[in-house]
Amino acid sequence: MAALATPPPRTGLLVIQPLRRRHCAECRGGPLSLLVLEGGAPRCLDCADLGHLVFLPRGDTALTRRSREESALSAVVVRFNRRKGRYERQGVLVEEAALARAERRCLADAEARRRRRVRDAARRAAQDLRFADAFASEIRRLFPGCPADRARAIAEHASARGSGRVGRSAAGRALSDGAVVSAVMASVRHVDTPYDQLLMSGVARHEARRRIAAAVETVLRGWRAEGTAGAAAEVG
Repeated sequence: MAALATPPPRTGLLVIQPLRRRHCAECRGGPLSLLVLEGGAPRCLDCADLGHLVFLPRGDTALTRRSREESALSAVVVRFNRRKGRYERQGVLVEEAALARAERRCLADAEARRRRRVRDAARRAAQDLRFADAFASEIRRLFPGCPADRARAIAEHASARGSGRVGRSAAGRALSDGAVVSAVMASVRHVDTPYDQLLMSGVARHEARRRIAAAVETVLRGWRAEGTAGAAAEVG
């Protein structure tokens, strides 16, 4: 900014952050952190009748927009980017009271958004609870011998939001038999067999599954059979 080039014309007041030391052509004050060009000569904000304004850096679009709406007088602050060869916006100057009013409006919006997030979280929690209940009921239907607390634990684990587990898949949300069985098998594999220890000892996943397949099937058969036995007893 060797010659203090004039920024491109635009609507509204424009204030410049100079790259070099500049002094006010009127009061000789300086060096200036912000200046206004009048007839090609730099003026400090006080001499340009903008000294009562406060600087709001760019970054918060809503706050900037509302501050300018609330402020009877405002100006855009720019700085020359030598590498790009152009002026770039740095923020705005607004009345201090206007900035305070804008901040209150934004805080009110933030509180409204917080309350909405709380409501949405409560709604999702209720949905998750209902889904876990339905998933557990399906487990008990397919595996009547599965203990109720175990069925609930499997359902909650498989259907945890954001987990990517089978309960969150399309088939899981539809409560398909395949998805429910997969969730139960996964639980039995990890809880009722030495599958995890095999993996930790370096056994390949497919080999580990082969080794514990019979144990998994034994548990599943037992959980299925209890329902059959109960039904046969009632008939007898």
